[in-house]
Amino acid sequence: MTVAKTHLRVVSAMIVREMSTKFGSKPGGYLWALLEPIGYIAMMTVIFGAIAHTPALGTSFVLFFATGYLGYQMYQAKVMYLSSAVRANKPLLSYPNVAPIDAITARYILQTLTTTLVSVIVFAAIFLTLPHSPELNWPRLLEAELYAGSLALGVGLFNSVMFVKYALYEQIYGILTRPMFLLCGVFFLPDDMPHPYRDVLLSNPLCHVIMLFRTGFYPEYRAIGLDLPYLAVCSALVFFGGMTVFTISRRTLRNET
Repeated sequence: MTVAKTHLRVVSAMIVREMSTKFGSKPGGYLWALLEPIGYIAMMTVIFGAIAHTPALGTSFVLFFATGYLGYQMYQAKVMYLSSAVRANKPLLSYPNVAPIDAITARYILQTLTTTLVSVIVFAAIFLTLPHSPELNWPRLLEAELYAGSLALGVGLFNSVMFVKYALYEQIYGILTRPMFLLCGVFFLPDDMPHPYRDVLLSNPLCHVIMLFRTGFYPEYRAIGLDLPYLAVCSALVFFGGMTVFTISRRTLRNET
């Protein structure tokens, strides 16, 4: 019980520290967390609205791109933040009560809360502009968050080790994952892609996360390519793989940071 209380106190203190570091003491830091997705969604709406008459799903370009972008951010924002957690908290790891997993836990909680709050505000604003607000399927939305969080945590745990041990890995990872934003279904529906491109795209579990997320907003969306067992297996394997690498490397992380 004492260990659990100590862990809870450490994580709570680190969340406060991370909030101060990430957002600063001025409200402008929090405002930017909201303006960034709004800017991306607005830009995509203007560009694709000029090219096509209707979005790939529904009648609102803004809602379509918001579900894609914010569905993607449930994963990507966590991964980017978690990957540098251990390295960024190097001075604190010299204290015996502070463990590398505390830095990961604090950042995961903070980023989840931030992404959720931003999504609620953005979607609430979008719904006000629509003639009829969609009927949300909350179990689907929570399921998408669960799978996205598992994938992000697994990759983030793995990256937090690799970023510390191998400087070149961070550069390679950035190059290899840069096209992910364009290929996971933010701008389009993977179901509409012809064979064999559709099968290649659907091998990426993030496509399934975004498809699942969109089913929470569009009851008419059949999501033919959505494979929940495949997504569950990928999420579990990535999570346990990342956790295994991180656990094995705990002492190394303390020494090398």
